[in-house]
Amino acid sequence: MTPVIDDLSLDGPAPLQQQLYRQLSQRILQQRYLPGRQLPSSRQLAADLGVSRNTVNAVYDQLKAEGFLRSQAGKGIFVHEDIEPHRLAFERGATSRPVGAGPGMLPSLPRPVGPFRRGDDDANLPFNPGLPDLDAFPIRSWNRLLHHQESRTQLLGYSDLQGYPPLRKAIAEYVRVSRGVRCHHDQVIVTQGAQQGLALIGDVFLRPGDRVLSEDPGYRGARYALGRQGHTLVPVPLRREVLDIDALGDIGPARLLYCTPTHQYPMGGILDISQRMALVQWAQQNQTWIIEDDYDSEFHFCNKPFAAIQGLFDQAPVLYVGSFSKTLLPALRVGYLVVPEPLVDHFVWAKRISGGESPLLSQAVIAEFIDSGQFTRHLRRMRQLYRDKWQYFQARVSETLAGQVTPVAESAGMHQVLEGSFNDGEVSRKLRQRGYGSAPLSDHFIGTARRQGLVMGFASASEREIDGCIAALAQLLPAG
Repeated sequence: MTPVIDDLSLDGPAPLQQQLYRQLSQRILQQRYLPGRQLPSSRQLAADLGVSRNTVNAVYDQLKAEGFLRSQAGKGIFVHEDIEPHRLAFERGATSRPVGAGPGMLPSLPRPVGPFRRGDDDANLPFNPGLPDLDAFPIRSWNRLLHHQESRTQLLGYSDLQGYPPLRKAIAEYVRVSRGVRCHHDQVIVTQGAQQGLALIGDVFLRPGDRVLSEDPGYRGARYALGRQGHTLVPVPLRREVLDIDALGDIGPARLLYCTPTHQYPMGGILDISQRMALVQWAQQNQTWIIEDDYDSEFHFCNKPFAAIQGLFDQAPVLYVGSFSKTLLPALRVGYLVVPEPLVDHFVWAKRISGGESPLLSQAVIAEFIDSGQFTRHLRRMRQLYRDKWQYFQARVSETLAGQVTPVAESAGMHQVLEGSFNDGEVSRKLRQRGYGSAPLSDHFIGTARRQGLVMGFASASEREIDGCIAALAQLLPAG
């Protein structure tokens, strides 16, 4: 008797071969075609379905290779008898849902700290902290350099894990001249942004049970990077909007201390020289390494910023972190570390494991941008532009929001904190619905002591957007 299959229908949008494979395999797994059942010959099935014999042969071959079917010489093609154990596993759910979806298959993971998903448009809203003025970037000059570099064959292959040597030399020269950092290019490690630099520090330095001290409030990215393996994050309070050095004595030693001494994030304070000396002395006595995130050091509007802690003192236990995300473009994802020379190999090894090389072409363009003098000119223009925006924003806040918020900021940086008595998470959410970014101040705290306010990144906003955001805040905030 000739086998007949009359329940197949190839009328979907997918390729015929894919449709036939899916329907045959599903019918076998669902036991509609029992083990040992004979299937039509490829010639007969092709004629019944109105498809080419090559299509049927390809599907039969695939099903035989996967153990669904077997050929018996001189007799034909049959559903494999050994399919029964696989069918039972299917019924128990081993293949009835996506791999990894079963609760028993998920590993024990640290709880994610949000917000960790958001739309692309939300990430670039005006007033999002840390977002530079993208419209003011010299894109034509950048594209000329990009075109100049992209034809170089040596930039199309692999490079130094530590970073493109000309860029490391340019960075070393820049931080020596502008920030007083003591280093040579062999101490510079190029990273995928400051965030990877912080993660590498954690990989190299931290062992189970180690403590990490961090400013409170402070940069959330440091909290995520340094606490991701379950290490204890200990909050260090601020006093007059800078790290409270006197509080360190009561907190006790730790493996690492993260700080933003040149422009505290998010409160804006600046550690003076005596405070920096006391911090280094404490770190040396307690064998604690200082992570100096030189955040916003390029954008001081009235006074020249203090030199970096790393370069102020001999043998200071300092790991220096920098980035081009604020000074150039966030999309470049290029940052850098400056570490003592004996530690370089440890960091390069950690980078090899965690992320590999940084994009070579981007590094080459940044190196030429710095060496040609365009980087310095760009910073000078941005410093003046952000100063003007800061002054305009300050004036509009004073005119419209007096009594509703208290501005907290030094004359520096790309953001300002507006503190007040309101639910900052709720106000931030409503601002986002109106097309304006911000970050709740309360989200930047580790400890239980939390203050309410908004971290407003004015650098990315135009005067029209500043006016619109101020008007929205006037409506959303409680009356003073």
